[in-house]
Amino acid sequence: MALHQMFAARAAEHPGRISVTEGDRAHSYADLDRASDRVTHNLWAAGARPGDNIGLYADRGFDFVAGMLGILKFGAVYVPMDPRLPAARIEHVAVDAGITHAVTADDVPVDDLLRSGLKILRAGEEGDLSAGAFEPPPADPSALAYIIYTSGSTGTPKGVPIEHRQVISLFEGAAGLYGFDADDVWTQFHSVGFDFSVWEIWGALLFGGRLVIVPRGMTRSPGEFRRLLADERVTVLSQTPSAFRQLVAADARMPAADHRLRLVVFGGERLDFGILRPWLERYGDATPQLVNMYGITETCVHVTHRTVRTADLDDTVGSPIGCPLPGVEVYLLDEDGAEVPTGTPGGIFVGGTGVGRGYLGQPRLTAERFVRRNVSGTDVLLYDSGDRAVRTPDGELLFLGRSDDQLSVLGHRIEPQEVEICLAAHPWVRAAVVFSKDHGEGDVRLTAHLVLAPEAERERALAEVGEHVAARLPEHLRPVDCAVVDELLLTPQGKVDRAAHAAAELPGVPEVPVTAGNGVDAVAAVVADVLRREVKDRDLDLFDIGVTSLAFVRIIAAVNARFGTELTGSELQTVASISQLAACVDEHLART
Repeated sequence: MALHQMFAARAAEHPGRISVTEGDRAHSYADLDRASDRVTHNLWAAGARPGDNIGLYADRGFDFVAGMLGILKFGAVYVPMDPRLPAARIEHVAVDAGITHAVTADDVPVDDLLRSGLKILRAGEEGDLSAGAFEPPPADPSALAYIIYTSGSTGTPKGVPIEHRQVISLFEGAAGLYGFDADDVWTQFHSVGFDFSVWEIWGALLFGGRLVIVPRGMTRSPGEFRRLLADERVTVLSQTPSAFRQLVAADARMPAADHRLRLVVFGGERLDFGILRPWLERYGDATPQLVNMYGITETCVHVTHRTVRTADLDDTVGSPIGCPLPGVEVYLLDEDGAEVPTGTPGGIFVGGTGVGRGYLGQPRLTAERFVRRNVSGTDVLLYDSGDRAVRTPDGELLFLGRSDDQLSVLGHRIEPQEVEICLAAHPWVRAAVVFSKDHGEGDVRLTAHLVLAPEAERERALAEVGEHVAARLPEHLRPVDCAVVDELLLTPQGKVDRAAHAAAELPGVPEVPVTAGNGVDAVAAVVADVLRREVKDRDLDLFDIGVTSLAFVRIIAAVNARFGTELTGSELQTVASISQLAACVDEHLART
């Protein structure tokens, strides 16, 4: 069976069951089935054909889910295109994937799509019935289901195609371990362009469960999100460790939650078990069960699983990622492709049911990463993850980190070369190095050091470089900190020394004086203290300059501490700017 056939079976069994909850709106399985059928028909009427790659231009929500199912029912491939992406990024994805048609949410502006020459279909429109009935092609589990774009070391994102059967195999294996069923309530917390959302959406729909859409503003407000989990009786929660760390902190400030959580799945980045101590001391390790999953977009979301126990807080060394999920194989190989013995570090090579086809239209890169190796006398196709691990005597894998320059920021795997190439394309930038820097409490930020042309005026150049990056890169690839250096630091071998740059203090960080009273200047001083940089444009959305959700949480906490307010961050629904934040402070103080 294909993914949409499995959904159709659930819809036929329980048409009145709620499939998607979005704020105060609840959509049944029958509603979702009908909405996706409209998308299928409209694609046919618009001249699209089965097998096409179809853009899905929508943020998380019912329209995205209906569009996704409608595209699959049509026998096509959905390509998530987050509306917050810069126009240049949208155009690249459209050209690279050969997209001619795009399904959009009803309330999303489509100017960028029209400029890219795409034919637009609104997910909620009834469409033209004169085209006649559409006969879907026979479902093929080996057909592509979606293409997600990830960061690319060549300077452009790369498409990762995944088949129906790979997603189905992931859930068949995981369901046997964790008992997913129709009583489960899942959250969609993550962006549609992040493959963690694949796990969240299909985890609900394949088993007849309910998907709760988490508003974008609420993902930046751990307190509000924690209340949502209790109010919606969520049972399965997926989080990056960085995000869960903030949820733990918010939970500790409130009475113990009357939650229904039975499973919390971590993924996207290395898990430091120590951050779980307050949660485990409060709730224990039985309900909910905490599971660390290691995975990669190229191998269909998750690869391994490891249950966290309270005893791990004192006994665990490193970051255990456990054992492969059913149907998945993990080999630790040396540089010659031979398996390393227990206790010896090696590169993580993934085989089995989750390994994708390669990179869309990039045969050379595919050949580099998707390799054939003779393992234990058998020729197998493996994905070279670039990660390293060691196997313990009891068979468990301990994650050790990267063997290359790839970075991880809030669950996103980032090729720093992509950001560096973008920075260096600005005429005033002579050289650039990009790295990640931990500002404490899991607040890892993307940082850049720049060598500018002699004629460049520093402040003007930094402002223009920021605009240049914002027009070309998505939020998670924009450096939060951007500083000017005289020259790049090099290793003895003459390569750029990222570790040395990361260890160095940011040069030229301005001293921003504390401003008495309230007002925009006072809020700006608080923001500058958290970011360690001054943001001169008070109307600029902080996320447009690469501020992460965790950095934003720290800003809100610092503002509350400074002004005695009780803001959550959800008050800033549209623009998260200093001026808007100051207005929220004034409004709150006026009420108290």
